[in-house]
Amino acid sequence: MEDTPVKSLKSAARRGGIISAAALSALALAACSAGQVTQTASQVAPVNGAEGNSEDGTVAVRDVTIVLDEKGEAALKFTAINQDTSMTEHTLESVDVNGQSVSIDAEPLSRDCVLVADSADRLKATPQADGIGCIQYTETSLDNDNFAVGGNVPVTFTFDSGEIEVWAAIAAPQLPAGSHVRQVAPEGSN
Repeated sequence: MEDTPVKSLKSAARRGGIISAAALSALALAACSAGQVTQTASQVAPVNGAEGNSEDGTVAVRDVTIVLDEKGEAALKFTAINQDTSMTEHTLESVDVNGQSVSIDAEPLSRDCVLVADSADRLKATPQADGIGCIQYTETSLDNDNFAVGGNVPVTFTFDSGEIEVWAAIAAPQLPAGSHVRQVAPEGSN
C-alpha cells in the first residue's frame, strides 16, 4: 500500500494568505477610483471660446469666439444647442457683438438640435455631418471694429426664451499646418 502525500497546514495557510492579499489589493485599488471627489470632475471641455446658458437652461451657447482671417475680416464662431426638456423649438432672434449686429440666418432649433456658426471660409474647410443628427450650419460676418487679437468683447445672443451674454475672445487666424517655418536659434545661443 502506498502512502498518500500529505500537504502541511503551513502551505495551505500560505496559499490562503496569498489569495486573501490579492483579493484585498484588488478591492483597495477599485476603491481608489470611486468616490465623490475626482480629479476630472471639475475639468472643462478643451475649446477656446466662451460658454453660457439661458437663465431657464433651455438654450446654451458654446465655443463663442470672434475669429479674424488673414485679411482682417471678422466672423463670429459659436455653437448653439436647444436643451429644452419640454420639446419646445427655440429661435435665435439676433446676435450683437460689442453693440454691433451680426449677420446670421438660422432656422428654429428643435430639442437636441445644434446650430454651428462660423465664417464662410472656415465652414467650407470644416467637415460637416450631413444627414447625421440635427445640425444646422450657418455663415456669420461682422465688421472688424478694430478688434485686438487676444482681447475680449461682449456678445449678446437673443433667443425667444431670453438672452445669453458672454465675453468672447478675439482669435488670430490659424495658419495651415506646415505652412510656417519656425526660426531655430543656433546652438549655444540663449
